[in-house]
Amino acid sequence: MSKQSDRVIRLGRITGAHGVKGWVRVHSFTEPRTNLLDYDRWLLEHRGQSGPVALVAGRESGRKLIAKLEGVDDRDAAEELTGASVCVPRSELPELDADEYYWTDLEGLKVRNTAGDRLGTVTRLIGTGANDVLVLDQSEHHLIPFVRGKTVLSVDLEQGEIVVDWDASFWE
Repeated sequence: MSKQSDRVIRLGRITGAHGVKGWVRVHSFTEPRTNLLDYDRWLLEHRGQSGPVALVAGRESGRKLIAKLEGVDDRDAAEELTGASVCVPRSELPELDADEYYWTDLEGLKVRNTAGDRLGTVTRLIGTGANDVLVLDQSEHHLIPFVRGKTVLSVDLEQGEIVVDWDASFWE
């Protein structure tokens, strides 16, 4: 098994209880948000502990999801899970086309420009609506639009590198 498929990926967070029968409110990081409900088993990480839990039922409720988890049968048990991260193994994420990437796979990649200058390492991405944006470790102000064929020329997951058409002087 590869290093990538062994990783656990955070796909959401439990934000509180919903009702009195053990349902929880969940903020999903997936797009669309209901994709989180496609996973039968979640790995919950909370207060330094982690463990699997079965998803019994789930649905949208306003801007959030609500979910019923196995063994969580009352409001007190649901409240105890507030703040828990909802994770799944990377190997359970759907396969993507060759030119598609999960944000989590881009985080940690080194970024260099066509002149060979090392610009930094991707710490996270931001979705802006128009396009995604790479945030580099150099500074919160070191942002590069993730526009394939324009600013992003290549992504090599095996080599751990992104090549961009971006002049380092843009940030000066």
